[in-house]
Amino acid sequence: MNKQITAAEAVAQLRDGMTIGFGGWGPRRKPMAVVREILRSDVKELTVVSYGGPEVGMLCAAGKVKKLIFGFATLDAIPLEPWFRKVRQAGEIEVMELDEGMFQWGLRAAGMRLPFLPTRCGLATDVTKHNDLRTIQSPYDDGEELLAMPALNMDMAFVHVNKADKLGNTLITGSDPYFDHLVARAAERCIVSTEELVDKLELDAASARFNTFERYLVQGVVHAPKGAHPTMCAPDYGWDLAHMKRYVASAKEEGGWQVYLDEFVNNGEDAYQAANGGAEAMGALPVPTF
Repeated sequence: MNKQITAAEAVAQLRDGMTIGFGGWGPRRKPMAVVREILRSDVKELTVVSYGGPEVGMLCAAGKVKKLIFGFATLDAIPLEPWFRKVRQAGEIEVMELDEGMFQWGLRAAGMRLPFLPTRCGLATDVTKHNDLRTIQSPYDDGEELLAMPALNMDMAFVHVNKADKLGNTLITGSDPYFDHLVARAAERCIVSTEELVDKLELDAASARFNTFERYLVQGVVHAPKGAHPTMCAPDYGWDLAHMKRYVASAKEEGGWQVYLDEFVNNGEDAYQAANGGAEAMGALPVPTF
């Protein structure tokens, strides 16, 4: 079955009020071409689930986020995502801020189709005061009280990968797959965008380990070369710190968000790549060493 679709066809499946999630980690391998397509759409009132990066801030800046469920929101080299910070400080969105481990446990619970998973994370902290989180007592002799981390169920998830085929098989060839396999499993529908698209992947013993989630989970594949920009897509290219600084500046300028939209979003992906020096320059961005 050929699952190839366009970014516009993927975003056309969204409806107001949906809960959506994003793979990647901060400014690393985010499905930004799809995010820009969401910015061009009319969809709103979204609940967003993410280890947050610029996708979180941009959707907040556009007024599309009703609630954010997150472990953090960062551009890494720029510690706090600027538009997230601005709308949060203004009290414009609901939030469920979680310990990173609790967030992972919520994804696992959703992927396992469980209502919750027990954990010690979060106990005796303010995370239980600021969220509707409950405890459960172990039914065994220890009788330990544990936090019941609720499942982070999503209507749709978006994940960016290095290579995919039209059947929905994927390869994440960077050194860290993050938690994309959990994001894919936690959603009713998963759409992947990919740097490289082929008709059919031929996996062998060496490459199979890069296939971190099954193709049956994938309902659509979007061919999006440089589609993670301005975030990193190791080993293919690094993040664009100059672009991210330009984006950060928009949060401090009067009318800055509209200026950013007009310059980088509203005219489509071809114009976006041209505004960033073209695909060759974007692909030559060095991967940072940590």
